[in-house]
Amino acid sequence: MRTRSLLAVVLLALVASCATAPRQTRNICAVFDQRDGLFTNWQRAAAQAERKYGVPVPILMATMYVESGFQPNARPPRTKLFGFIPWTRPSTAYGYSQALNGTWGHYQSETGNWAASRANFSDAVDFIGWYHYSNSQATGIPLNDAYSLYLAYYSGPTGYKRGDWRSNAQLQKTAQRFASMATTYQQQLQQCD
Repeated sequence: MRTRSLLAVVLLALVASCATAPRQTRNICAVFDQRDGLFTNWQRAAAQAERKYGVPVPILMATMYVESGFQPNARPPRTKLFGFIPWTRPSTAYGYSQALNGTWGHYQSETGNWAASRANFSDAVDFIGWYHYSNSQATGIPLNDAYSLYLAYYSGPTGYKRGDWRSNAQLQKTAQRFASMATTYQQQLQQCD
């Protein structure tokens, strides 16, 4: 009986550690160190996505940092009805990648990864690599141009080509913050053990 209780506590701790955001998110080495375990290895999953799609790890990780803060179940806040009653959400964005339902479905269809979950890090980082790569192919944005990749990630390839982002100062500011974080992650990654 005692062994079962101990096993249950250990399993619960493992599940909880996989379902929460890392504590230190502004240092890529710390993020990877916090998620280097028996059942999950974020650094390996990010490196695999980089090899598969050609999108640098710092850009993949900066996407998660800006989009969800590494929260597996992140969603946009609900709007309020009459200013105080929780109502609908402004979009279907969900998970680490904040992928919309339709875009996620397209990813699953194109990759054949039907079991993929937006709340699973490995699936989400693969999606981010796939989506940045797809946007690069559609728009001609180089895979190391963090600023433009983020604009296309947010606006979609059609919106990016139309220049929808040009009239959105907040989006441009977020893209600058994203590019800065990607640069920081790149510098830190060279120091990781």
